[in-house]
Amino acid sequence: MSERIAVCPGSFDPVTLGHLDIMTRASKLFDRVIVLVSSNYEKKPCFSAEERMELIREVTKNLPNIEVRTHDGLLADYVRNIGACAIVKGLRAMTDFEYEFQMALANRKLYADAETVFMVTKSENMYVSSSVVKNIASYGGDISGFVPPEIAGRIAERLKPKA
Repeated sequence: MSERIAVCPGSFDPVTLGHLDIMTRASKLFDRVIVLVSSNYEKKPCFSAEERMELIREVTKNLPNIEVRTHDGLLADYVRNIGACAIVKGLRAMTDFEYEFQMALANRKLYADAETVFMVTKSENMYVSSSVVKNIASYGGDISGFVPPEIAGRIAERLKPKA
């Protein structure tokens, strides 16, 4: 039986407890999970791709079947090139589903051999997003309930209000 590889793509700017939950659960379903830090040209990132990869590596270090990589191109091409069988996406609300459903159909058209697997977030993470974290931190608010504790200080320091 061949290795079952999944790709968990996102901008992860910054990585949140919701992201970590999806990564952890995916790691139980697949032999190998590639967390793929990608660029979103509609957003200006607060953290470089390298910094985002470092933060993700820190919070997934206890998950030996997770690898963190970056890619700047079509997700379907990346998935095909590494021989992955699945794309894992987390869903918080209906609005996430509408967007992710469109992307899943486009990815299937581009590479039919990979399935998109939707994982519904835990209820305590339904409102957690990188945008919410950035907004709270930019006003000096406490982000400890939104991001993994081992990286909360670094994220808060980067996003703190300018004096």
